[in-house]
Amino acid sequence: MPPGIPEPEGSSNLIDTDYEIGQNNVEGSLGPLGFDIHNPVFLVSALSIIAFVFYALVFHDQAAAAFGALRPWLTSTFDWFFMSAANIFVVFCLLLIVTPYGSVRLGGTEATPDYSYAGWFAMLFAAGMGIGLMFFGVLEPVYHMAVSQPLGTPSPFDADGNVIEANVAMARDMGLAATIYHWGLHPWAIYAVVALALALFSYNKGLPLTIRSAFYPILGERVWGWWGHIIDTLAVFATLFGLATSLGFGAQQAGAGLEFVFGIGNSINLQVVLITGITAVALVSVLRGLDGGVKVLSEINMGLAALLLLFVLFVGPTLAILTGFGEGLVTYAKELLPLSNPVGREDDSYRQGWTAFYWAWWISWSPFVGMFIARVSRGRTVREFVTCVLIIPSIVCVLWMAVFGGTAIEQVFTNPDSLVKANVIDSYSPELSLFGMLADLPLASITSVLGIVLVIVFFVTSSDSGSLVIDTITAGGKVDAPVPQRVFWCVFEGAVAITLLLGGGLASLQAMVISTGLPFTIVLLAMCVAIWKGLSSERR
Repeated sequence: MPPGIPEPEGSSNLIDTDYEIGQNNVEGSLGPLGFDIHNPVFLVSALSIIAFVFYALVFHDQAAAAFGALRPWLTSTFDWFFMSAANIFVVFCLLLIVTPYGSVRLGGTEATPDYSYAGWFAMLFAAGMGIGLMFFGVLEPVYHMAVSQPLGTPSPFDADGNVIEANVAMARDMGLAATIYHWGLHPWAIYAVVALALALFSYNKGLPLTIRSAFYPILGERVWGWWGHIIDTLAVFATLFGLATSLGFGAQQAGAGLEFVFGIGNSINLQVVLITGITAVALVSVLRGLDGGVKVLSEINMGLAALLLLFVLFVGPTLAILTGFGEGLVTYAKELLPLSNPVGREDDSYRQGWTAFYWAWWISWSPFVGMFIARVSRGRTVREFVTCVLIIPSIVCVLWMAVFGGTAIEQVFTNPDSLVKANVIDSYSPELSLFGMLADLPLASITSVLGIVLVIVFFVTSSDSGSLVIDTITAGGKVDAPVPQRVFWCVFEGAVAITLLLGGGLASLQAMVISTGLPFTIVLLAMCVAIWKGLSSERR
């Protein structure tokens, strides 16, 4: 078994390979700092990213123009591909739940879970969705209800901004249902595919905890050569740019909160300072390790998030929230197939501007979230694993959107001067949407500060978790590589986020996510085949 990965407990079908983890690694030290890197993957990844950072900083205007044009071209050209792939991942996960393969236990037939349900849920949820829920929880339901009009849903407002009462109920339900579609089964199916592949081939097959290991049933021993190097390098690029996008969203929202509460101007310079400072805090968490850093921060996140959720639920329009939750779920169930349909639609703003970008973002995050979930999921059966990763976080996301989005929608219709309407519908200042919603509730100054803290702590958790995953990949699957390497990647994540913000803002961040998510989508589709082959040889 690779160092740092427990031996299977009970029966398991180990893969017999001549490869030894670390055999292509370069070990040494630079003064007091040790390193243990997988030579091709680390060097190609690091040098490519350094070159990219140099280009974006030195040729700022050219980079901004290129990034600005790249995202709309990619989403309009490949929207059908992203949507079709995401549908395949959902169907594949549902098949695993109902087939006999669901009884395979990750880690061997006698393996027991390393973490309780509470700790497990906290870690996978905080790492997987935290910053995104804070940024889009208010923004998206309101925006889809009033602006993007998915599936041709009529607007609840006329050209003069007056409410059209006959359209309100349909627009409200579709706004929430269209948001649930982006945060429910599809993204978590993407995460589940990668996480299951990594857990199966590491804990049951005895291969290194790295993306290439999942392709052994397809490539055989060639997986340790250049085919594997390409797969792992793509995973590093996808993870780094996916994280950089999230950090960019988090910096913009934290800066907006500071401006809203304390009057500090939300400039690019402030966002750069925020990314720098939070990256420094993440370094402390890196040094504390998985249990002392990420696990503790994740549990703090969950506690603070639950506190804010309950406050908004009971202080806000509780009945409207609960009613909207139920009606939004029903509408989601009714419209799931039309929303998933990749062809013959005219709602380009929603399908290309939102759905295609989201699926590319989730796919680019999948090596990061998938490896992290795999690290903390040993001992679960495949059925338990897929069900929990697919269903339970989806329900939490739906509840979050119903509470925050439902409150915001109610404010839009009951208060024509609401800050939510001004920030989302009239001027489109998305980073202010959460704080605009909180401003219309009691104790706004306290809850706004809590919101800023939550964004920052989610930010730190994602940076720490991401550096752990990238370091594992670039160390050839070693989970106990020298800590300075994780520090290196943690610093690099912040540097890339800063560079992309300076080189074109969120448009550049989103463009890089889609451009790296596109080739990695092909990797995930092949991974489904490898999982099926791997499970077929396991004792159930």
